Amino acid sequence: MNTPARPEIAVIGGSGFYTFLEAPETVEVQTPYGAPSAPISIGTVDGRSVAFLPRHGPHHQFPAHQVPYRANLWALRSLGVRQILAPCAVGGLRPELGPGTFVVPDQLVDRTSGRVQTYFDEGAVHVSFADPYCPRLRSHLVDGLQEHAPVDGGTMVVIEGPRFSTRAESRWYAAQGGAIINMTGHPEAVLARELALCYATVALVTDHDAGVDASTSVSMDEVFAVFASHTDTLKGTLRTVVGSVGARDCACGSSVDGMNLPVELP
Repeated sequence: MNTPARPEIAVIGGSGFYTFLEAPETVEVQTPYGAPSAPISIGTVDGRSVAFLPRHGPHHQFPAHQVPYRANLWALRSLGVRQILAPCAVGGLRPELGPGTFVVPDQLVDRTSGRVQTYFDEGAVHVSFADPYCPRLRSHLVDGLQEHAPVDGGTMVVIEGPRFSTRAESRWYAAQGGAIINMTGHPEAVLARELALCYATVALVTDHDAGVDASTSVSMDEVFAVFASHTDTLKGTLRTVVGSVGARDCACGSSVDGMNLPVELP
């Protein structure tokens, strides 16, 4: 079998998003942090080599708090990936952000509690994370979704899971400025930053979170049903974005320059 071309861009699929490429080749990758969620699929989009990895595994066997985030990001970088598009399912914390809304967040609040969130366990290595998403990739995602009236910006609250929020928690997150909520956005984004990768997410709202009104509550069936009804739109947008993204001219690639790293990046 021929070795597939090194992909420079990758898509990490979220809940209900387990395939992306046609007739891909798969590559088994081992990392210092174990195996990633699945073998990496490599194929082409508009003549461009692209990698795909289902975040939760091909059969959703990894709940959000057990996803091997460090292995996933490390494996993609080791294959040549430097830019990542990371779609995800989210709940809306505001009445106007209902099911079917696309949001391209620009901020993140970490409310997880038990996850390893760094590759740097030694030394004084402090990576800037003031703006957690690559502005260039965000712009491409917003442009690619224009016909679907995306929300440009907003804060994504990331909770530990696997349970959903109480109504009181949901209302508190909204009162603090949260727009959407999910369980996988962290530590994925900060690990990408530590590996000097460009990273941005497009969030599909699948439900109103529990605190939006007195009767709303969240169910997995609802989440998967709404996501499935918009998957084709999301995949089409990502194919367009993959084809339009050019060379990196942002600061992401220099995020760890000059630092004495305790690991050698792949």
